[in-house]
Amino acid sequence: MEKNKKKKGFLDKILDILGSRVVYTLLSIAIVTVGSYFAIQYARGSWRVTNKGVMANTGLLNVNSFPAGAQVFIDDKLITATDDTVYLEPEIYQIKIVKEGYSPWNKKLKIQSELVTQTNALLFPIAPSITPLTFTGIGNLHPSADGQKILFFTNQASSKLKNGFYVLDLNSNFLSLQNGPKQITDDMEDLNLIDAQIIWSPDSTEFMILSDKKEFLISIDKKVSLSEQKDISFQKKDLLAQWEEDIYLRERQFLSKFPKEVLDITKNSAKNVYLSPDKKRLLYTATAPAILAENIVPPVPATNTQEESRTLEPGAIYVYDREEDKNFKVATVSALPDLLNAPEIQSASAAATKPKEILKKINTEKIILADDLDQSIAKSLEASPTAFNRLQRDNNFSTALSFANYYTAVRLNTIQWFPDSKHLLFVEAGKIKIMEYDGQNITTVYSGPFASDFVYPWPDGSKLIIKTSFSPDSPDNLYVIDLK
Repeated sequence: MEKNKKKKGFLDKILDILGSRVVYTLLSIAIVTVGSYFAIQYARGSWRVTNKGVMANTGLLNVNSFPAGAQVFIDDKLITATDDTVYLEPEIYQIKIVKEGYSPWNKKLKIQSELVTQTNALLFPIAPSITPLTFTGIGNLHPSADGQKILFFTNQASSKLKNGFYVLDLNSNFLSLQNGPKQITDDMEDLNLIDAQIIWSPDSTEFMILSDKKEFLISIDKKVSLSEQKDISFQKKDLLAQWEEDIYLRERQFLSKFPKEVLDITKNSAKNVYLSPDKKRLLYTATAPAILAENIVPPVPATNTQEESRTLEPGAIYVYDREEDKNFKVATVSALPDLLNAPEIQSASAAATKPKEILKKINTEKIILADDLDQSIAKSLEASPTAFNRLQRDNNFSTALSFANYYTAVRLNTIQWFPDSKHLLFVEAGKIKIMEYDGQNITTVYSGPFASDFVYPWPDGSKLIIKTSFSPDSPDNLYVIDLK
């Protein structure tokens, strides 16, 4: 009997121990589960202390700026400094980012529950420094196809041997500023090169000089004497055809990534269609009423919350983002620029003795070559000279202008892409302005003297290149405006 009692007591102790362990295990599991739940909710922005107390669901505002260290105002209240993350109740807020010496950044942002909204505020200096790039006078300016170089002509150098075409290499450091432009050709006075037509190759390694007397193909590798170069007039059309096919195939590759509905609009109801440098957005001007369908691509979280414009108006300029399926109206063209009155066109037409009725037929718009994106096989493989749209025209002047407009919008006096693909560059009322790709936060970055027909961004976005003269007695030269 005694033995059975001892045995029972021992079993009770074992059960007590096991029971305690089970309880502890279950309790631990419960704590871990609840803790994990709240940790996940905390990471997603839930249960945060805001200006309205503890909120069950909040959104995250990542206030970052370039440069950093700026003050952050939310609804006119100083909250923090960049770079930081603020938890806010889902709502629309007026965000202002301020840094001494820089223009303020202002934008209304919609904070959404459990999503991160970023400011990505690019701040521009209020008083940027200006540095000369050239000193001998410049003319016949032509940015390269890749945006990394600028070709120009000078005939005012101290020595005649220094007159000719030069290439300015726009790399991201100051090496090119120290060494200056590189001379590529000499001058030939009987050719009137200041008014010659120029066409860059698509790979930006060579360019054509098309004068009334001779035509040359020049490599930018080294300086050459034009008198020793062969005339390419007989093979010019074939060379241009090869360049057109290269452009067409490359364009077809990039545009094929955009939805068919967007491509239909750019083909039938738009002009001056320019891909962003990262190839993810399209800048275009509507020429006819059209409606862009909703939800063309599957929605993604944390998209741009600015108001869209999917009903297109003729004369309005839009940006379409293919990753977020967003279409923003960024400007309205009330009166398109009269390019016939542009100085470079007047001088070129006079030199070429072109009557005004011919100039009126010149295509002053940027066209799309790849009009066959609904087909699986490129038209160029059909080996037909009319297989796809062409940039060549019936005279050198309009052909050169067609190629120039394809490479950049600078000759069209309209909006250009900024190198970061997030901003747009334009001239308005004698001022150089930059705005975000959704049309918000317009900032004047320069309001001094400059020629409105040439404003061009440095490839890394750190500077702007302008053409101007600070004295009535001095010729136009290139200057760089530092944006950092």
